[in-house]
Amino acid sequence: MANLRNHLFCAFQFLLLLQTQVLCYQYKVGDLDAWGIPTSANPQVYAKWSKLHSFKLGDSLLFLYPPSQDSVIQVTEQSYNTCNLKDPILYMNNGNSLFNITKPGEYFFTSGESGHCEKKQKLYIAVLSGNGTTAAPSYGPSALPDTASSPSYPTVFGSIPQPPSSSPSLRFSPFITAVITAATWVIINALK
Repeated sequence: MANLRNHLFCAFQFLLLLQTQVLCYQYKVGDLDAWGIPTSANPQVYAKWSKLHSFKLGDSLLFLYPPSQDSVIQVTEQSYNTCNLKDPILYMNNGNSLFNITKPGEYFFTSGESGHCEKKQKLYIAVLSGNGTTAAPSYGPSALPDTASSPSYPTVFGSIPQPPSSSPSLRFSPFITAVITAATWVIINALK
């Protein structure tokens, strides 16, 4: 009886692990319809946007832009500060560029087009480590004034494609699974 009880407990613990969900987000850079040169009405759009989000491992950044007019490059801190476009770490130019965050640290992006970085088309993000800490560097985006209104942007390239829908499945939240596991454990122990 004890052996069966242990097997059932292990099986329910396994089910609990299966129900745990990892929450990762895909962020559309700047919450704009396109990655482009900021408007004169909102020249710090990317600096403001990055301060509004806490990025973590597994998240991704989506850069949307017309591929014939722009690109995205990941650069070093020094290249970010000086707008040096030579020797990027990563070059993306398909107009629907997705950057997956796979490790904690600081990331620097700018347009790959000459002159765009100088016009503030660049992005700095800090990704938290597992313990939730990272230091925002002094060279990152400066403190920004609060503005009550933000400009609206027309839809140019359409919406972000949604992942394919899968057939609905019966899933319990981790809390419900834990309650079921605990109740089963109590019932099994009561049968002793």
